[in-house]
Amino acid sequence: MILISHRGNIFGKNDLLENDPEYIDIAINQGYDVEIDVWKIDDLFFLGHDNPMYQIDIKWFTDRIEKLWIHCKNIDALLFFKNSNSNYNFFWHQTDVLTLTSLNYVWVFPGYQPIFNSIAVLPELYNENIENCLGICSDHIENYKK
Repeated sequence: MILISHRGNIFGKNDLLENDPEYIDIAINQGYDVEIDVWKIDDLFFLGHDNPMYQIDIKWFTDRIEKLWIHCKNIDALLFFKNSNSNYNFFWHQTDVLTLTSLNYVWVFPGYQPIFNSIAVLPELYNENIENCLGICSDHIENYKK
């Protein structure tokens, strides 16, 4: 089972720290993958859910490439990752039932499980059946460790 920290959260939602690069590194260092929210504005990259908050450089992504699930928050971010020659795992969605990531994972919006071999996003919100999921993305990802 792939365990993905939602924006760096491990033990519950923390609006003050979500998408903070140091907070994300804590989750990665504890063995989790992390879903992050990425903006590209001009030639700069930022992390942040509703707004670009934390400026980062491209090396930050490449140093963590195998652990990141990149939620592109604007078209410029999506086009950058699409046109790069690297193996980033990125996607775009808003309120779609599901989307396919660049590495062919089925990323499923909360409330639509069970979908076989998918990534269940925030399944705790609807007490979803996740037994046939490939992975889970959660603010409470520690609860899914077995």
